Amino acid sequence: MEEAITVRNLYVSYSGNEVVRDVSFSFEKGNLIGIIGPNGAGKSTVMKAILGLVPRDKGDITIHGMSVNKMRKQIAYVPQRNNIDWDFPITVLETVLIGTYPSLGLFHRPGKTEKKWAKDCLKKVGMEDYSHRQIGELSGGQQQRVFLARALAQKAEMFFLDEPFVGIDVSSEETIINILKELRDAGETVLVVHHDLSKVEAYFDELLLLNKDMIECGPVQQVLQPELMTKAYEGQFTFLEKIGVGV
Repeated sequence: MEEAITVRNLYVSYSGNEVVRDVSFSFEKGNLIGIIGPNGAGKSTVMKAILGLVPRDKGDITIHGMSVNKMRKQIAYVPQRNNIDWDFPITVLETVLIGTYPSLGLFHRPGKTEKKWAKDCLKKVGMEDYSHRQIGELSGGQQQRVFLARALAQKAEMFFLDEPFVGIDVSSEETIINILKELRDAGETVLVVHHDLSKVEAYFDELLLLNKDMIECGPVQQVLQPELMTKAYEGQFTFLEKIGVGV
């Protein structure tokens, strides 16, 4: 199988404080991967460092054997909802159309073809009836569906989602995870920063377990071992009890 992503010896610091240290892993193409760990473990930082959204102290990163910059158009990113300006005067359809820009030439604007594709993506996530709404008027789950539609509009090969299930309704969560599984089944690779340990077995094929260092990565059952989870969560029993890990 072709390796989708390889990270070697990743270190990241904020204001001189090391928040990620010596993280190395690789995952093959066509997997749905969960990045898990306690609060402050560096989950979002690792994702942002891979994408070049935060500087890294050192480390090598390749996507499909190439640099991230060379693969940029093939990477879609859905940030945490609290990092988005929901008051920005943009409609749902305009938001999704942004996903078509990487495939357009310089100075080209979306035309009929792109608008039809954006509407198809909205239909995919069940938001076609909201195309003219301002994004701030939507519920949390609806907003997350729209940003997933924007990612779909990009026709990417890799999808990165940072805490997509936080603060959303059950129906939206089901819609989103089902679409992510469809992407996986179509051969795409999906990485998700995730916090709800009770759902990792149902949602993911592979896991990356972090607590600043990499604790373990691999198939879900390989990672969900009591000694590894205890090491990562450092005695946070509430988290461990959710997945039935004895400590």
